[in-house]
Amino acid sequence: MSEFFFRTEDIKDEEILRYFVETAEDRKIVDALKSRNPTIVIGSRGAGKSFLLRVAEAELLATFGTQRVFPVYLSFTKGSLIHTSNRAQFQDWMLARICARTVRGLTKAGLLVTSPTSFSILSGGSARMDIATKTRIETIAEEFERSWQNPGMSVDTSGLPTIEKLKDAIEDLCTNLGIARFAILVDEAAHIFSPAQQREFFTLFRDLRSPYITCNAAVYPGVTAFGDTFQPIHDATLMPLDRDVLSSSYVANMREIVEKQADSTLLASIARNGQNFASLAFAATGNPRVLLKTLNRASKVNNQEVNEVIREYYRADIWAEHSLLAEKYSGHRAIIDWGRHFIETEVLPELQRKNSQYLQSDKNTTSFFWVHRDTPEVVKQSLRLLAYTGVVREHASGIKATRSEIGTRYLVNLGCLFALESAPAATSFPIASNLAPKRMSEYGANYPAYQGLLKEAPSFREPDIDELLRTQLVKSVDVLDITPWQRGRLIELGLPTLGDVLRATETKLQEAYYVGEVRSRRMRNAAIAAVYEYLSG
Repeated sequence: MSEFFFRTEDIKDEEILRYFVETAEDRKIVDALKSRNPTIVIGSRGAGKSFLLRVAEAELLATFGTQRVFPVYLSFTKGSLIHTSNRAQFQDWMLARICARTVRGLTKAGLLVTSPTSFSILSGGSARMDIATKTRIETIAEEFERSWQNPGMSVDTSGLPTIEKLKDAIEDLCTNLGIARFAILVDEAAHIFSPAQQREFFTLFRDLRSPYITCNAAVYPGVTAFGDTFQPIHDATLMPLDRDVLSSSYVANMREIVEKQADSTLLASIARNGQNFASLAFAATGNPRVLLKTLNRASKVNNQEVNEVIREYYRADIWAEHSLLAEKYSGHRAIIDWGRHFIETEVLPELQRKNSQYLQSDKNTTSFFWVHRDTPEVVKQSLRLLAYTGVVREHASGIKATRSEIGTRYLVNLGCLFALESAPAATSFPIASNLAPKRMSEYGANYPAYQGLLKEAPSFREPDIDELLRTQLVKSVDVLDITPWQRGRLIELGLPTLGDVLRATETKLQEAYYVGEVRSRRMRNAAIAAVYEYLSG
C-alpha cells in the first residue's frame, strides 16, 4: 500500500523538488515567490501553499551560486502558544523567529566563515559559527513559545533588534557576503481567528520591505485581516492557489501528483480504472491532500470503493472539519452552522436537481452558485469560512447574473455534490466533465434563507487568545489529524490531551510498544505538527 505524504513538513528538504508537479499556475506562483516583488499565496488547507513555498526555497538555494538570492523559510504555527506579559509579544516573537531562521540558514549553507558585525545583531550578540550552538535570539524565540505553560511570564528580550536594526543588519550581510537580497518565505502567517495577530504580521510584512529583503507569505482565503496600514493591492501581489477543475489538463496534473508517491500496485489500479480516478480527482476540487487521503481509502479504485469513499468523506468528514470550527471558536458558531445549513439544504439540492435535468437533455452541468453583492455582510462572512475549509471556492467577482445584477460566483466542492448521487462512480465523471460556470444558481440580496442568520444578529468580537488557548489545550487528541495507531499510542502513554502532547518528550514516546528512537521522533513530529495545525485554525 502506498505511503503518502499528506503534509509538506514530512518531506525532507532535499526531496521537495522530486515531488513537484509543475503546472502553469504553480510555476507562476513559484516564480512570483522568487521575484523581487512581495507575494501572498492564498489557498485553503491542503491546497499546497506550504509545498510551493518550499519549492521556491529549494530552487533559490539551487541557483544561489549565480543569482545570489538567499531564501529563509519559516512557519508561524507556534504563534498561538505565546502568552507573556510583553505587550509587543507577537512582534518580538516574529522578529526573533526571522533572525533565528536567517542565522540558521546562513550557517547551514556555510556562508558564515567569518563573523561580521551584522551577524551578531541577528544572533543577539552570540558568535555562533555552527548549528549546534544556540544563539541568544533562538533562546528568546523558544521562551516565547514555552510561555503557554506559564501564562503572563516575562521574557527577557535584550539583544533583540528593532525592525530598523534588522534591516540594517540584513543590508550589511548582503554587502559582506555578496548576497543580492533575502527572500523571506512565511508559512502559516498568523492565527486565523486572531485578527490582531494578522494585522501585526502584515504591518511587519510591510515595514520589512527594502531592496535587500522581499517578504512573502501563505494565508487562507476569507479569514485574513490585513489591517489598515497594509494595502494588499499596493504592498504585495495576491496569488490564489486554485487548481482549475475546468482545465483540460486538470486530471492529468492531479494524477501526476499521485504518481510521484504511488507504488506499482496503486499505479496499476489507476490505470485499470482511469475514469474512477478522474472522479476522485474532480471530487478533491484541486486539493492534493484531499485527493491523497481519499485515494488512500480507495486504493483499488474500483466502483465500490469510489462510491463508499465519496459518500463517507464528502458527506461526513469534510463537514465534520467545518463544524469543528464552531466548537473551537464559539463566537463564530452562528455563521459556521448557518453556512453548512445553507449549502446542504439550499445550494446542493438545487444544483443536483439541475444536473439531473441537464444530463438527460445533453446540456452542460453546474457546480456554481452566485450571491448578490448587496447580500448581508454576515452571510458573506459565512461563505468565507466555507472557503477556508474548502467547501466552497470563490470563482469570480463582479459577475453579472439575471437582470444584469452584480455579484460573486462560487464553486461548490465537487465531492459534496457527487456525494448526493446514488452511484457517484457512475455519474460524477459526466457531471464534472461538462461543467459550465454560466449555469449557476442565483441567490439575491434578500434571499429568504438569509433571515435565519440575520435574526440571530451575532455580534462578533475578537477572541481572547489566553482564554482560547486554555480551552484548546484540554481537548482530546481525537481532534487531531493523525493515524488511528498514533492516536492509540498517545492515549496508551497517558497523553490524552493536546497540552499533554506538547509537553511530551521523545523519551516518553519510546515507552510505547514497538516505538524506538527513530519512530518516536517521527511520531512526535507528526503529533506536534497536528497540534500546531489544529491550534492555528
